[in-house]
Amino acid sequence: MDKWFHSQSKLIQAILLLIPGVNWIVEILVRWSAVLRKGGILSIVVAIIVTIPSGIIIGWLDAIWTLLFNKLLFE
Repeated sequence: MDKWFHSQSKLIQAILLLIPGVNWIVEILVRWSAVLRKGGILSIVVAIIVTIPSGIIIGWLDAIWTLLFNKLLFE
């Protein structure tokens, strides 16, 4: 899922991360697929934080971060 997400245009990524509810699901899928693919302590911690309902706020921060730097926060 993380490879698919990163292959999308910045606009599509931002739209997916701005829609409440959708951003949380996208964050969970992208973060946990990155953990399974790459591993790492930071990836695991961020995936756990995103999984709890505060992940919606992190999704909005990721939308801005993606537009500015073309990658997710803490990636």
